[in-house]
Amino acid sequence: MAKDMSELMIKEGFANVDEVWGTEIGLIAPGLYAGTTDCIGVHNGEDAIIDFKTSKKIKKEEWIEDYYLQCCAYAMAHNELFETTINKAVILMCSRNLQYQEFIIEGKKFEEYCEKWTERLDEFYK
Repeated sequence: MAKDMSELMIKEGFANVDEVWGTEIGLIAPGLYAGTTDCIGVHNGEDAIIDFKTSKKIKKEEWIEDYYLQCCAYAMAHNELFETTINKAVILMCSRNLQYQEFIIEGKKFEEYCEKWTERLDEFYK
């Protein structure tokens, strides 16, 4: 099953990835948080955080809000550490029954999730 899921992820998910800058990249927002992003690169011509997810079944977009927040946290940390301007996140998801999904946030929606992440972080530190 894992082999088939991986092959589907590569075939479908990487079809729109133009460039990979790195995988399993540790990121730090000094004094606030740290994490490891799956992939950073260029997706359809735009710099992006790219996250890989597997699931038992396909998901509705409203179920993956935490994935968006996680990607925004990674983007914000990367932008601070490396003076980049990443403002796009791509979630590549494959289910056990070999259904592929791709979720993208950018523009205004990306900014809204970055703001939500910042609010969540503020609440945590209060």
